Amino acid sequence: MTNKTLDKSDFAALSEFRYQMRRFERFSEDVVQAQGITPLQYLLLLHIKGYPGRDWASVGELAERLQAKHHGVVALATRCEAMGLVVRRVSETDRRRVEIHLLPHGETILAQLAEQHRIELLSLEGVFTIPQIRHE
Repeated sequence: MTNKTLDKSDFAALSEFRYQMRRFERFSEDVVQAQGITPLQYLLLLHIKGYPGRDWASVGELAERLQAKHHGVVALATRCEAMGLVVRRVSETDRRRVEIHLLPHGETILAQLAEQHRIELLSLEGVFTIPQIRHE
């Protein structure tokens, strides 16, 4: 840990970063809700599809990705399952593990939202950057 105190430009850089991050989050919330799902439901779908090496994820893996409690992700998966977005399957290789898979309706919504997010991220190129906080 350093003893250096941050100066005005450091705080300005941090403030700008948080502002741009919040602007993107707000954009995301708006487009996701326009599709009839919540931001957490979108993130659940995204993390299932984007899980490294396979097209499903366990509740524990999703809890880590979402930085949420296990029981909260179980409830979230239950709501998504009721909406026809995902399905739970008991693993064929480990009967103790439950896999969460996307259903076609979840895939369709996710693809539409991911494209909107991609376009927005491309529009932020050069604006949304990681702040360069000096340390000496």
